[in-house]
Amino acid sequence: MGEDLADVGAWAGELDAVQGRFVHRFSREEPRQSALAYMRGLIAPLERKNGWTLAEEAGHAGPDRIHRLLNWIEWDADEVLDDVRDYVVEHLGDRDAVLIIDDTGFLKKGIRSAGVQRQYSGTAGRTENSQIGVFLAYATGRGRTLIDRRLYLPASWTDDRDRCRQAGIDDSVAFATKVEMAKAMVRRAIADQVPFGWVTADAAYGFSKGWRFELEQADVFHVMATTRHDTVVTRWSIDHPVHDLFPGLPRQKWKRRSCGQGAHGQRIYDWARVEVRPWHREDRRHWVIARRSVRRPEEISYYIAYCPADTTLDELIRVAGTRWAVEECFQSAKQECGLDDYQVRRYPGWHRHMTLATAAHAALRARELDTEKAETDPPRSSASAFPKSDA
Repeated sequence: MGEDLADVGAWAGELDAVQGRFVHRFSREEPRQSALAYMRGLIAPLERKNGWTLAEEAGHAGPDRIHRLLNWIEWDADEVLDDVRDYVVEHLGDRDAVLIIDDTGFLKKGIRSAGVQRQYSGTAGRTENSQIGVFLAYATGRGRTLIDRRLYLPASWTDDRDRCRQAGIDDSVAFATKVEMAKAMVRRAIADQVPFGWVTADAAYGFSKGWRFELEQADVFHVMATTRHDTVVTRWSIDHPVHDLFPGLPRQKWKRRSCGQGAHGQRIYDWARVEVRPWHREDRRHWVIARRSVRRPEEISYYIAYCPADTTLDELIRVAGTRWAVEECFQSAKQECGLDDYQVRRYPGWHRHMTLATAAHAALRARELDTEKAETDPPRSSASAFPKSDA
């Protein structure tokens, strides 16, 4: 990054700017200042970020103000998130942006935190006692950040309304699968006219035929990862396995391409695509895409795409590769903005913490973008700064 995060003061102006977007959501001065102090604490270089350390960083005598902000003072986290998302669009907005769905785990002890149970956590790579959050990321050529979040509640929770009430979960909150949460977040982005061109997700979400059909009906272009067992409609079969479409493909149909920069350099694979669904509208196409490992050709991943008829394979590869941006968002938001540093147990508190951590992450990305722009823009000459008079 362009500046050292240890110097929190360097970021104060951008945090003030993002807080200014939602300051009107609080009716009193205390929560307004507490929200700003909380975000400043989240990006501070603290070894641990909890109520006590954040309060000390803010100069409070104790953690009471922080606890009230997250648990008891009345404010609508979804309304604040709307303001944060508008801030993101102002800085990163692009009609070719990619919306990315993914989830991440938060390891927890005990059984009282909303949504906690022993469940598979991709973060840990195994089944652990954890909470799972489903997130929507926004990625453009200028940057990427998170713009929506929802806490997954297993059926073991929603089937026990007394337990839910103790954790602040309203009776109106019913069980929803992670895919249903993903649908709701993308619908919200569409309804609120967030500019974007594509949707992508990993196979846990992309395998859903129902969601892919919904996106197609709304004419939302997408490149969704799926499993080798998924089936598609072809000229030869109503349910044709995707993995059967590629073994006989001529070698020249495979193109070696990078799908973006990874932790260890360019992510280079061999790619091919096969058109499916022959009765589409003339200006749209459906493709199954295969991504084959260069070193281990037996390792093949699959995607299903809906897109304009003139979309190139390179463009589809770009969108597929953008999915990794959400992993980068999770990593940076956890390391830089305390996304996983929280001690709230109640359902509203979880969403409030995630909203403010998302706001802090958006501010850092905006500041980083401004810094990069300042470093790359040529200095203005005196002639350009002071144009000649017409006289």
